[in-house]
Amino acid sequence: MPFLARLRRPGIRKAGAAALTVGLVALFAACGQNHPDSIFHQRTDVNRDVDFLFRILIWAGSIVFVLVEAILVYTLVKYRKRPGQAEPEHVHGNTALEITWTVVPLLILVIIGIPTITTIFKTQAPARSDALQVEVIGHQWWWEFRYPQYNVVTANEVYLPLGRTVNFSLRSADVIHSFWVPALSGKRDVMPVVAHAVTDHTNYLWYTPDSTAAAAFNGACVEYCGASHANMRFKAFVVNPADFDSWAKHQAEPAAGSQPPAPTIPATPAPGATPPATKAAAGAPSANAATANAAAPQPTAPTQVLQAGFISFPREQIPPEGVPQTPIPAGLTFDDNLLGKGDAANGAKLMVGAGTCLGCHMINGVPSMVGVIGPNLTHIATRTTIAAGLYPNDPQHLARWIKNAEAMKPGSIMPVLGAGQYDPRMKTMSLVKLSDQQIADIVAYLQTLK
Repeated sequence: MPFLARLRRPGIRKAGAAALTVGLVALFAACGQNHPDSIFHQRTDVNRDVDFLFRILIWAGSIVFVLVEAILVYTLVKYRKRPGQAEPEHVHGNTALEITWTVVPLLILVIIGIPTITTIFKTQAPARSDALQVEVIGHQWWWEFRYPQYNVVTANEVYLPLGRTVNFSLRSADVIHSFWVPALSGKRDVMPVVAHAVTDHTNYLWYTPDSTAAAAFNGACVEYCGASHANMRFKAFVVNPADFDSWAKHQAEPAAGSQPPAPTIPATPAPGATPPATKAAAGAPSANAATANAAAPQPTAPTQVLQAGFISFPREQIPPEGVPQTPIPAGLTFDDNLLGKGDAANGAKLMVGAGTCLGCHMINGVPSMVGVIGPNLTHIATRTTIAAGLYPNDPQHLARWIKNAEAMKPGSIMPVLGAGQYDPRMKTMSLVKLSDQQIADIVAYLQTLK
């Protein structure tokens, strides 16, 4: 059957129509304007260089593809077998044709190679000496960010000043991760740093967010790293330089809610007044009791926590695609009526006294909270999300996270703390057994850590 006749067969025509329909749908779907996590945003110097290189490659590749396929189709149609046609003459070698198909690809490789090599050398060069240094440490499954120039340690939210080059040094505390903020630049693997290793496994990535207004962007781990790899997210905030300096200064200070109240200077008793010793004997707190109470962090009222200046990115300015939509696991209940009524002072005592948090977390200003296994909690109330970007940082989600982190985020190494909750890692019921009221008290305290 002739070639063109076969194309007219009903089955082939239907298949072709279906393929054309699918292709057109895919084409039109790609023409939308809202692609917040696309890599094709020219918001940084590195992204512009990579985008320019990509356009050269895609155009050159498309031109080559169209020309080669056109020649191939033309050859198939023109020299197809016809009824009664004699066998064509066998020809061996064509010098002009061989030179052409050697020189043309060589020229194409030169056109592609020069900008490729230039971009590689530019993006792999060391960052400028005055760059902001950010140490990125990947954990299963959360991100730690350190700013050695500002003495700041935070988690799951990285702040970048507009117009200043940022140099990320990337390493892992456990397995291989991959650091990526697609709207700002390319990704880079995060390798474990092995003790006594001959080679340094720290990778580096730098760019300058210089072509965007203050905004929030999504970041994620893009190298499979275990059970909660898909839940290892973070936020990148690009802010004005003045706001960044204000944020960094605030982050370097102990959280306002972690500070004990200022000691009061006892007044000289008036003649005939009851001496302090007599008051203590009558049931007033003794000096030892006062010292014991001061050992636990005493929260400051929320109205006293807020300070002048920028301390965190406004939540109302985060675009919808940056707000977590993860549903709360079915069956994980909590008495929400207790939220907003918790005793922050008791929550502070539970943090250090019940053995729930001090072994894993750090709070600057609280001498007993020096753990480094979990995220630094010093200014947790200023963060927009918890559980590495999986849930909004609000009382409802925070309470359930404390109650059963494993249910909220499979694979989490945080112990299950709620009473009556099963801990799949320990294969037993929760050993700590915090009631909903106690969890509400801890939530009330954490909300003071501004």
